[in-house]
Amino acid sequence: MPRPKIRPVSPDEVKISRDGDSAVFVYADEATMGGGMNLKIGDKIHKMTDSELLKLHNEMAEGMQMARMSYENIAVEVPPGKPQIKYDRRTETWSPKGDVLRCYITSRRREYDGESEPMIEIDKQTLTWEEFGRSLLVHEGWGMRITFCPDDEMHEQPEIVIADSRQKYMDENR
Repeated sequence: MPRPKIRPVSPDEVKISRDGDSAVFVYADEATMGGGMNLKIGDKIHKMTDSELLKLHNEMAEGMQMARMSYENIAVEVPPGKPQIKYDRRTETWSPKGDVLRCYITSRRREYDGESEPMIEIDKQTLTWEEFGRSLLVHEGWGMRITFCPDDEMHEQPEIVIADSRQKYMDENR
């Protein structure tokens, strides 16, 4: 079932606050619109009025609507050997250059409790779970499918079958 889509709103439909250099938009009708949106703006946020922030929000929401309406469902995969992600110094985040990410799942031990935490390696760049999560925000409001495969077959499109579980499929097809 599709999730609520972000759309332009009027001042009475949203509460606007600031958190450091980000604008936080919380929608009055969460059931219709989802929870809200955070926009990292930078230092200029401290000079912006709520009206200016709302205008920025609505321009972004309109852009997202236009992108959805004109989107052709073709997943672009950056060729092996070419960079799949890029770093934006302004937002201090990594973002994907295409619609498919080939990545390795790794882990490291946290210093404060010794527990293992996931890490994602893309293009020999190791991202923390938080950095990887932030990199996905360029697709906020979209869905994704994750396909796990052996690390030496990431460049290949696997056959996809529908089954209750991998184990059940393997048992039924041996």
